[in-house]
Amino acid sequence: MKTQLTVNRKRMNKEKVESLEQARTNIDAIDQTLIELIAARQFYVDQAARFKRTEQDVQSPERTEEVVKKVRGAAEAQGVDPILVEHLYREMIQHFIRRELKEIRP
Repeated sequence: MKTQLTVNRKRMNKEKVESLEQARTNIDAIDQTLIELIAARQFYVDQAARFKRTEQDVQSPERTEEVVKKVRGAAEAQGVDPILVEHLYREMIQHFIRRELKEIRP
């Protein structure tokens, strides 16, 4: 049976705010959504780890570069600093690799 994550890809309405409080409220809501998405990503990384048997399976530099290239392109398309996005993704990927390695090492 196939299961697929459904992500609401609705574009966030970016509206000018009238106060610092409004800006912070929107930032807090975005932060909550980011945490939920990272949790979902972690869940699927954990699922993928079930199919990996060796350290080479886990430490896949080709896959890392593929992901980084994709997210840099997406960042550029959205007008976000691709260097920032690359840094965040490389850090997240390394965290997940360390997590996966704990599972396969005796």
